[in-house]
Amino acid sequence: MELLVKGKVKEVYELDEEHLRFKFTDQISVFDKVIPSTIPRKGESLCRTSAHWFKIASQMGIPSHFIETPSANEMDVVRVGQPRKLSLPAEERKGVMIPLEFICRHYVAGSLWDRLKKGKVTKEQLGMTSELEPSQKLPQPFFEVTTKFEDFDRPISFEEAIDSFGITREELEEAMEITLRMDEKIASEVEAHGLLHVDGKKEYAINKEGQLMLIDTFGTADEDRFWDAREYGEGRCVELSKEYVRQYYRLSGYHQALTDAREKGTPEPDIPPLPDNMVHQTGLLYADLYTRITGQVF
Repeated sequence: MELLVKGKVKEVYELDEEHLRFKFTDQISVFDKVIPSTIPRKGESLCRTSAHWFKIASQMGIPSHFIETPSANEMDVVRVGQPRKLSLPAEERKGVMIPLEFICRHYVAGSLWDRLKKGKVTKEQLGMTSELEPSQKLPQPFFEVTTKFEDFDRPISFEEAIDSFGITREELEEAMEITLRMDEKIASEVEAHGLLHVDGKKEYAINKEGQLMLIDTFGTADEDRFWDAREYGEGRCVELSKEYVRQYYRLSGYHQALTDAREKGTPEPDIPPLPDNMVHQTGLLYADLYTRITGQVF
């Protein structure tokens, strides 16, 4: 197989003109930085968890690019083109990915809380009249679109998504509808295992029949955020996703230094490796989360 792309956490190989193989590595990235530490069996956890959700999506009648998992950390998928914009003739808009990411948030967490504090998102946008607190459940899902192929992902308005990236309003509304349906299913499934689904990212392509289909991966510790439901009920947020690692770099001061450099346009500081105890605990987190999400032993 020919290696086509070596990404932050997975490698993409060509099987033939219409099919690809994803190989999930044990690398981990945060804030668009690949950490110089590997997490044992993380790739296997991501692959198997995402395959679990693709199979459920199929049962729900939602198309996807998923074919099969030939091994524990490999996934075969339908190949799609990667245009930077969808401003293409009708016949060329089939079999291509939508060059955007779609995020649905159900609680105040992560970057949403950061942007609320800075006034980049308002409580009115979230359907609230009173002040918001971190970890608060939102009265309604908050749907966002972000860029995908820029140096750093950034939230954009629906109008910019339509005007600058070529997605139609109908496609945008359909992506929202599928995302919400899938999130409702994820929430109901993981609640049975003592988890809360906090937020998540999904990506889409237009298949050869002109339908939207789920692509890449979703519902995993990398793309989504999960909290322990019992701990949340007692007033504590226990991170059970990659956010656990993000919080380490926030507390260490690295995230602030990186943010300052990006805002000033100065050289970005190299991200340091994780301590050995963090590598061990993160590996356990990914394995345990697979079991709690799917109900299957890792």
